Amino acid sequence: MSHLEQQPEKRSGAWIQTYTGRQFWPMDARPAEIDLLDIAHALSMLCRFNGHCQRFYSVAEHSVHVSQVVEPEHARWGLLHDAAEAYLSDLPQPIKRELRAFSVFEEQLQRVIAQRFALPVEMPPAVKQADMVLLATEKAALMTREPVPWDPLPPALDPAMIRSWSPEQAKQAFLKRFDQLFNQPG
Repeated sequence: MSHLEQQPEKRSGAWIQTYTGRQFWPMDARPAEIDLLDIAHALSMLCRFNGHCQRFYSVAEHSVHVSQVVEPEHARWGLLHDAAEAYLSDLPQPIKRELRAFSVFEEQLQRVIAQRFALPVEMPPAVKQADMVLLATEKAALMTREPVPWDPLPPALDPAMIRSWSPEQAKQAFLKRFDQLFNQPG
């Protein structure tokens, strides 16, 4: 190898191929490598509740709803609060609690995503609260009667707001909401 040829940059961990055909290192992500279309597509294909709901309901649709119910100043964070799942997948909370290393990777990637989209580094507590309100609403709309009560949840919104969009509908709604929040004046 001549001195003019460059060695490929060493990256931490293995890479995945994204929807748009890019190499992406989930354990060593860079803000410039985060792609909105990859996020919208992947989240539209991920089913909430690890698929244990009565009908398909995507993380993308969930994210759109969170962005709509949280205070307007937190709507951008609401839309992107689960964006790391586009690259890492979604794990049910009981599993995440046991796999602390996964949560660390997810938090690191979420910080890179926040940087990419010029969001505050820390997710606002209001987004976490809206996420829990949506969880209660989704439970009412999508789950069968529970065998024992879940951990306490806040009051649910109208379960009819949960539409169970197709992946393509969810992807388009996510992209449209992003455009409303990030690309419109004011």
